[in-house]
Amino acid sequence: MKLHVLLVLLFGSILNLTAQTKGSISGKITDKTTAQPLPYVSVVVKDNGTTVASDVATEEGTFTIKNLPVKTYTLEIVFMGYQTQTINAPLTEDKQNLNLGTVTLTEEATTLQEVSVVKETSTIEQKIDRKVITVGRDLTTAGPTASDIMGNIPSVNVDQDGNISLRGNANVRILVDGRPTTVDAATLLKQIPSSSIKKIELITNPSAKYNPEGMSGIINIVLHKNANDGFNGSANSGVTFGRTPKYNGSVDMNYRKGKLNFFGNIGGNGGKYFNDGQIDRTDNYASNNIFKVMNNNKSVLGKVGFDYYINDFNTLSVYTNQNYGNGTARINNTLLYPAASASNDINLVSNLDGDNKNNAYNLAFKHKFKKEGHTLDFEGNFNDVKETQYVDYVSTVTGASPVYYNDAVIDNRKNVTANLDYVNPLNDKTTLEAGAEARVIRTDNDYNTSRTLANPALNNSVYAYDMDIYSAYATFGQKFSKISYQLGLRAESYNVDANFNRGADTFKDRLFNLYPSAFISYTINEKNSLQLSYSRRVDRPSLEQTKPIREFSTPRVTSLGNMTLEPQFTNSIEANYTKMFGKGSSITAGVFYRMIDHEINRVLYPDESTPDPQDQIMSFANFSHNNAYGFELSFNYKINTWWDIQPAIDFSSISQQGLVAVLRDGSDTEFDYVNRKITANAFNARVNSNFKATKNLSFLLFGFYRGAVNGVQNNSHEMYKIDSGARYSMLNNRLTASVRFNDMFKTMRYAFDSRNPFPQSGKFTWESRTVYIGLNYMFGQGKNRAMQRKQREDNTKQGGGGLF
Repeated sequence: MKLHVLLVLLFGSILNLTAQTKGSISGKITDKTTAQPLPYVSVVVKDNGTTVASDVATEEGTFTIKNLPVKTYTLEIVFMGYQTQTINAPLTEDKQNLNLGTVTLTEEATTLQEVSVVKETSTIEQKIDRKVITVGRDLTTAGPTASDIMGNIPSVNVDQDGNISLRGNANVRILVDGRPTTVDAATLLKQIPSSSIKKIELITNPSAKYNPEGMSGIINIVLHKNANDGFNGSANSGVTFGRTPKYNGSVDMNYRKGKLNFFGNIGGNGGKYFNDGQIDRTDNYASNNIFKVMNNNKSVLGKVGFDYYINDFNTLSVYTNQNYGNGTARINNTLLYPAASASNDINLVSNLDGDNKNNAYNLAFKHKFKKEGHTLDFEGNFNDVKETQYVDYVSTVTGASPVYYNDAVIDNRKNVTANLDYVNPLNDKTTLEAGAEARVIRTDNDYNTSRTLANPALNNSVYAYDMDIYSAYATFGQKFSKISYQLGLRAESYNVDANFNRGADTFKDRLFNLYPSAFISYTINEKNSLQLSYSRRVDRPSLEQTKPIREFSTPRVTSLGNMTLEPQFTNSIEANYTKMFGKGSSITAGVFYRMIDHEINRVLYPDESTPDPQDQIMSFANFSHNNAYGFELSFNYKINTWWDIQPAIDFSSISQQGLVAVLRDGSDTEFDYVNRKITANAFNARVNSNFKATKNLSFLLFGFYRGAVNGVQNNSHEMYKIDSGARYSMLNNRLTASVRFNDMFKTMRYAFDSRNPFPQSGKFTWESRTVYIGLNYMFGQGKNRAMQRKQREDNTKQGGGGLF
């Protein structure tokens, strides 16, 4: 251990001695009257009137501009509503790192009412541990919700049901402002208004500071922060025209006075959504399975809370999220046979009625020490979820009387989380972070059916799945002139107790694991940088994957969970390169390699509990070892003052395996179970192009292509589409109107074919061709003031307002 510490210190000393050819300028910007930090202030470095570098202050008002040749510069500090401050900044051989201390800005005599500046065009930035997409108006024009935006982000895919994947893998964790949520990702993304999103962070190789869930990484959605005195906010509304209109709307408000800041918002959406599909089986049991689905969904999401600034060093924050949803669906599933067997035709009509509520209550306390950046945070969160689903079925076989039955499912989940985080900048180059977290998760699932199933234990059942997770982490990082690194380790105790039918069947899992991480970044020059990282991750089985209760059923397929599933683990290595060009253009490129142990994957096999050889069970199982690799490349290029493009491509190759049922030679009803291994190669390409016609009017075109992908069970076919849109700003940018024509040529569909357990092919379509019209209005006024609310996971500071 002593030798390890000595080597680290020696390495740091050598770097420190060899990295003195360039210097840096740093400082902190505050309001002269209130002495409060000012966030997002522009800092411009000039050499004889020529701009050589620039930066934007953090939310705490600090800035650091590095890699400056030793000479005398002029700094211009510019912020809307304040007088520009000009400062002389000499860098010498004796003083290469200049700290200007606190720089105060004085308000202009006239108070400006404009409180928000929104970028026209989205930008992509590669940081040491994440790719950051700053959301401009070109992305918010994509549609009313976060789900619509995600399909435009490099390396991210959203399917027709709203399920999200990153780099071709669906094992991704969704955070909002750095906080986890128990809301299903597909549902959550449809509830967040696109206009509320400030940036999207793709953390494909998270450090030990983050909870280790998610093989492909983390997607963190950062919402706009209100940080103004007085009363201010925004209102959004929109309509999506498909087969029938769908609506969305939200209001976000904030009021700050003295030491108190109150914030609240409410948003909702609803409408009817249509999906169609068919599956054709081509063996001796040939059939045509036709699906017609109509969903009528409504949801309301609200938040209310306050921040209390006890003094300059202590802040208390309290808020609650209240989320309510209701949905009905009618699913018509018709199974048709050739004329000779038409008497066996089956029609299954399902009428579903579901309700859900997801309520969260949060308490956070932040203590700032006198040293800049030295903080201690505590946060407690209680999350209560209840979902109910009632389904009435009518099953009809040609020539027979209809059969009526119903299902009822009630899910209750409670999640208590408490965490403590400590950050200590030991010096201007070194930072130590440490923390601990406890998570207690309780789930109960009650299932009742009036149908008599082949397995009596499944007729009426109770299932409990409880998790206790206790963890602690530490990271140590240093920053030098050209090189920065961070080492981290997270230790975790994971306990699971599963209980089916009150003790009739139980499963326990007790694991202790270490999750190391390492990052290193090298700045070649001010326009070129390299990053290399390593981390270990875990994917824990979800409730839906483990519960041995029917998740869904068709006339021929029943989906069940596997309560004995165990977590899968991933070791991931990643390298990224970023190059900046003039006029705000950039290129980012990355490669990755993953080693996956104990992989969780789908299995499909005949249902031996029924006499019909066509009936199948879909479930999950663990497998031994797989691997994956891939690359991604994205550009942000400004061709001229009125035209910019953002093309991106990504490729992933994933080794997969799963159990498949293969018909025995010469038999139509007997199967052998085979562990099938395949390599799934996935290629995606997209391009976003923006055209600025006037100061207030702009147009966009978006193209998307997803290549065909082989799978263990099915082979998916290619998908592609083209969108167009326009946006117009009025009333000094306070009011923005946008329109988007999605899938103009109606080319999007999901199609597949498979050989096991039966030869079949199919396709599914949805309302991909739609027209969205939206309005966004910003109101209120006030002087910008940074807020200091604790943001879990990424330690960002947040102001009032926002959805989470």
